[in-house]
Amino acid sequence: MATAALQAIRDSAPAVLPSLLLCDFGDLKGEVAELTAAGARVLHLDVMDGHFVPNLTYGMPIVEGLRRHTDLPLDVHLMISDPLAYAKPMADAGADMLTFHVEAVHDPVETAGKLKELGVGVGIALNPETPLASLGEAISMVDMALVMSVEAGFGGQEFNPIALEKLRSLRQDHPDLLLEIDGGIDTDTISLARAAGGDLFVVGSAIFRHDSYPKAIADLNAGIQSATGDDFALERKQEDHA
Repeated sequence: MATAALQAIRDSAPAVLPSLLLCDFGDLKGEVAELTAAGARVLHLDVMDGHFVPNLTYGMPIVEGLRRHTDLPLDVHLMISDPLAYAKPMADAGADMLTFHVEAVHDPVETAGKLKELGVGVGIALNPETPLASLGEAISMVDMALVMSVEAGFGGQEFNPIALEKLRSLRQDHPDLLLEIDGGIDTDTISLARAAGGDLFVVGSAIFRHDSYPKAIADLNAGIQSATGDDFALERKQEDHA
């Protein structure tokens, strides 16, 4: 990849990353144009294999199709059992960042190293119940850590505050590492994630189920700007709805 694409991702932070899983795939070109006009600077793609996670989404043709219609960096989240089997085709299709799950591989260090050889940015992801210690030495080899605030591959889950603890710990130990969070991000939780140290915020329904992409992204950016570091705000919010 292009070092320029990785730098563009870094320069975008803090940034809202629309997750295209909920977009209109019958009008992919139009969706990308609308998101770009609304202020999106990086696009996020969730690739699921029906094995590592129970859902099945899309593969290289969608990445390649997107690349034909945008110069924005493509952040590809590989929720698949064998990320190395598809890494080069994904890179060739136009992916700029490839993120693999630590739970999916036997040797995270080897996986990170082989992805680096492809010239792409490398991310490592972990599910809410996976301890940070599982990242091991691989954390020093990657460009980004993706903290899941819901279990990968399952929809309709509530934001798990354990993700905030992980973000704070990672930010303290790795001040220069890009930190991404995915799952349950909306105008309420995005400020908490930013206050905890997040840089990149993957958002699905809070954008695509909104009547206006520009308004949705603007509201999310306002949430980022309003980050207060109040670690107990989410707990109070949940108690209010109990």
